[in-house]
Amino acid sequence: MKAKITFKGGIHPPENKGLCGELSIKDFPPPGIAVLPLQQSLGSPSEPIVKKGDKVKKGTLIARAKGYISANLHSPVSGEVTDIKKAPHPLLGEASAVIIKSDNRDEPEKDYSAEDVSAAGLSSGEILGLIRDAGIVGLGGATFPAHVKLNPPSDKPVKTLIINGAECEPYLTSDHSLMLNNAEQILKGAVIIKKILNAEKCLIAVEENKKDAISLFRQKLDSLKDITGLEVLPLKVKYPQGAEKQLIYTLTGKEVPSGGLPMDVSVLVHNIGTVFAIYEAVFLKKPLFERVVTVSGKGIKNPANWRVRIGTSFKTLINHSGVTDGKIKKLIMGGPMMGLAQYTDEVPVVKATSGILLLTSEEAVSFEHLPCIRCGKCVTACPMGLMPAEISKMVEKGRIDMAKSIGLMDCMECGSCNYICPSGTNLLQYIKLGKYEYMRSKNAKR
Repeated sequence: MKAKITFKGGIHPPENKGLCGELSIKDFPPPGIAVLPLQQSLGSPSEPIVKKGDKVKKGTLIARAKGYISANLHSPVSGEVTDIKKAPHPLLGEASAVIIKSDNRDEPEKDYSAEDVSAAGLSSGEILGLIRDAGIVGLGGATFPAHVKLNPPSDKPVKTLIINGAECEPYLTSDHSLMLNNAEQILKGAVIIKKILNAEKCLIAVEENKKDAISLFRQKLDSLKDITGLEVLPLKVKYPQGAEKQLIYTLTGKEVPSGGLPMDVSVLVHNIGTVFAIYEAVFLKKPLFERVVTVSGKGIKNPANWRVRIGTSFKTLINHSGVTDGKIKKLIMGGPMMGLAQYTDEVPVVKATSGILLLTSEEAVSFEHLPCIRCGKCVTACPMGLMPAEISKMVEKGRIDMAKSIGLMDCMECGSCNYICPSGTNLLQYIKLGKYEYMRSKNAKR
């Protein structure tokens, strides 16, 4: 079955997903020094419960969630806490972090390989407790604590669960590799989530350029007779097909209202990586201390998908993967469209790290900024139906309130307008500046 509709707008940038070649997942060696920022989720940073000199094991809780919207943090290695201090952060620039020196024994708190088949019989409350304790956050990049997202208010029941396997960002193949290597576990995780929400149906959405994953999911669903109520749906290959609001509209025809959440239209979306982490938390009692990361770009000699411990430095991954002779121009965490450029390779892998891209000057091209020719291409490309050039112009003139009135805060920062603009205008950068100025002004009035 093909999705009959798609969202308006969007673009078709070069995929560059073939750089990773075979989609196997390799285990990256544990880091000698793990740097673990306390801020790894939306909401409050976690609060350290260890101190300098403490001994820890792989999976030991080292920082507890502080408040409702926050997430636990666990050690990715066995060893000793050597410090708690400010350290580079790939999203914040700098943040407090727990530093752990590995003892190279990699001793776990427990055996994380044995599947507890009785876990499927746990109550929804017991399952939510396991997910909360494991420190699971949205691994698609949003990092919203999963146990909060899976506990919507009673007046907003979720009827449709969408598992997001679109992975529409160029270069990134970490979700694709996870689907091919752990399809059965992902299906079990989806069943668990559907049970928690008491959802009527579960749609697994995968872009059509991943036909092997679509086929594998369908084979598994045919063979696993105890798994019912799940359906695999191919999506048109288009960016940003995996964006939450666009995905919901594509699959259900429902529009999430401005400023609203998917639960406002009885839908909840979870990324493939998050679903797999939930499977591990429930069936293996395994905390989130590692994730799959795509290391790619033409600056990388041996691109690959690695299962990496949280806290491993980008520099270690890049050196292990090798650097090509091309002129390196940019280091990005995430995809090239919505990822963040890094000022140093000393930043650690965090729960939000889906990819590390080392781009050459051939890939990260700079454009001369020319005057707007009012061609309207940015309007055509915007998946939110906004007028990016007009919003950008208002921000440039300091008319932030005017920019807000025409949709400033509805921009999802996908970068489609920047990509399509023939004048090379930094539309998204102006919109981000406008959002910052609006929030600064709003907070100052409180």
